[in-house]
Amino acid sequence: MASSSYTHNGFYVLTMVVSTMIVACAGSFYQDFDLTWGDNRAKIFNGGQLLSLSLDKVSGSGFKSKKEYLFGRIDMQLKLVAGNSAGTVTAYYLSSQGPTHDEIDFEFLGNISGDPYILHTNVFSQGKGDKEQQFYLWFDPTKNFHTYSIIWKPQHIIFLVDNIPIRVFKNAESVGVPFPKNQPMRIYSSLWNADDWATRGGLVKTDWSKAPFTAYYRNFKATQFSSKSFNPNSDAEWQTNELDAFGRRRLRWVQKYFMIYNYCNDLKRFPQGLPAECRRSRF
Repeated sequence: MASSSYTHNGFYVLTMVVSTMIVACAGSFYQDFDLTWGDNRAKIFNGGQLLSLSLDKVSGSGFKSKKEYLFGRIDMQLKLVAGNSAGTVTAYYLSSQGPTHDEIDFEFLGNISGDPYILHTNVFSQGKGDKEQQFYLWFDPTKNFHTYSIIWKPQHIIFLVDNIPIRVFKNAESVGVPFPKNQPMRIYSSLWNADDWATRGGLVKTDWSKAPFTAYYRNFKATQFSSKSFNPNSDAEWQTNELDAFGRRRLRWVQKYFMIYNYCNDLKRFPQGLPAECRRSRF
């Protein structure tokens, strides 16, 4: 095995000259996804290069990947519901199935016109979540497409927006915190009505006179990391130092100026003490 390293867009990257280690695919939505619910509210067009989900008073809609993934990087460009999106949730996530499922979540909580979307993130392992962080975005996510990415490795999960890291969830199994690393997951997305909680805790309801609400997707890419590339006795720097100094600065910038909720700071929620992973180093 030969390897080399370089810095790209603020990230430390290790390239391995082994064809089976990293497999990237950027196909069409016809090839990579199934429309799973919502009848004709979910549509694929432009020759398989564009997908849309719509929500009306009768139903929302959704899709899922044909393949399962165990570790990798998932990129998708989304343009969210424009205008008054209060009460709507656009969910884009990785998940396995069953009562002890694992899950890695992006959820976009709509709002009334002029107010910002809230980006809600969470990580589930063995059926248990409660690891929420929420952010405002530094742009209007309804005007143009933006890239939302998940890097999932046995050592950590990184959430990125336009290749800027917004959250790192590190493996803390050493202090008894379950981490998603054994269950392959599919990619799911849905657009649905959640006006009982999504906007200001359910105070603002969906305005159905603005329906249908539509979100758009393009430029899906999956880069699978073979588990063979995660030998605990090799490539330690690549495994642990996903973010270089520039990446860590961008992460601190997002968390300082755009994070609006962090479960690790919610002392009222955890009167018996913060979760074990919250007491560890962030980076």
